[in-house]
Amino acid sequence: MNTQGITGRIKATTAWADPNRYGRSDRSTVGRWFWEIDRVLLFMLALLIGFGLIAVAAASPAAAQRYSGGSVRFAELHYFYRQIAWIGISLPFMILISMQPRDRLRRLSLVGALACIAALALVPIVGAEVNGARRWLNLGIGQFQPSEFLKPFFVISMAWMLSLKERDKSLPIFALSGVIVALIAVLVMRQPDFGSTIIFATVWIAMLAIAGLNMRVLLGLGVAGLVGVVLAYFFYDVATARIDGFLFGEGDNFQTENAMRTLTAGGLFGMGPGAGTRKFGLPEPHTDYIFSVIGEEFGLIACLAVAFLYLAIVARVLIKLLDEESSFAILAAAGLVIQFGLQALINMAVNVQIAPSKGMTLPFISYGGSSMLALSIAMGLLLAFTRRNPYLTRSPYVVKWGGENIAR
Repeated sequence: MNTQGITGRIKATTAWADPNRYGRSDRSTVGRWFWEIDRVLLFMLALLIGFGLIAVAAASPAAAQRYSGGSVRFAELHYFYRQIAWIGISLPFMILISMQPRDRLRRLSLVGALACIAALALVPIVGAEVNGARRWLNLGIGQFQPSEFLKPFFVISMAWMLSLKERDKSLPIFALSGVIVALIAVLVMRQPDFGSTIIFATVWIAMLAIAGLNMRVLLGLGVAGLVGVVLAYFFYDVATARIDGFLFGEGDNFQTENAMRTLTAGGLFGMGPGAGTRKFGLPEPHTDYIFSVIGEEFGLIACLAVAFLYLAIVARVLIKLLDEESSFAILAAAGLVIQFGLQALINMAVNVQIAPSKGMTLPFISYGGSSMLALSIAMGLLLAFTRRNPYLTRSPYVVKWGGENIAR
């Protein structure tokens, strides 16, 4: 009897159960990733995606009824099934990106940013129009929203540019980055998409502050931003309609009022899964106003839990960056998590009627293929830039800005 062959087969079939397979001595790509990745952050993101699936399942019947026109063209859980498919496509991207070295991600992000800016320029010309906005390019098999994919690539590209200032103070990096942001703002506002314009500008200013820009200049940029909003109100029709509706109850204010009534209808503990009725009156129950659906069916307690989870993710990343030594990594990770948290904050603010409607999704909660894939790319980048060598000792108090490898 060939005992060696049997033993070999037993070892092969039980290798996955070997407790030392992903031990600290494992130097394979997966082994290094397992020990370097922020598993707490990864768990919180998985929790958010799981809760998002539950929320989409709750909102799907209302969305299916609205977009089927009362026919049986859409099953009640049509959007829930599609969301599962999009998650199945997106999550492998997130994990694969999180395994890549920082220098490779920097190069890919620069290429991605250039490609997305070029795509943004094409949107007003050949883009598909949905609900009065032209933000998507039709690829045949689906629609592609360049502004969503540009967001993470923009952050990494800006982080790389701003980190160059540490090596050569004479480089006009701040001014050049401002020109790029202005170009993106013009292209995005043509769609029109005022909400994304605010996100790009706010994230850029936050990254400038982290990079050490003079406080007076930062205050000047803040004032310029307020002036820009005022000018948008007078000369940009979309901003005028949204702000009038929010401040004076004129124009399209029905959406935010209806969202607020839906959110509070469930009280503290909600009406129960599938028991909500006000959600059928929401214009976008599975995307823009899914936070209100959560409130109606699962209660204000669930809304607070979701908000706390977003806050915990932002806090986790920012605290973790306190002992990071690479200025490039600090700017990249901080920019990505600020962008993530700001988008969530704006969506929730619209749903509780403290901000005008902006057509912005709730990250990892709202339904959407482009949104899910773009967010997975962004969080894959975030996981990559927060990876830590478990054997590397860093000072928890001193952040080193000069003399490091910016592509680290």
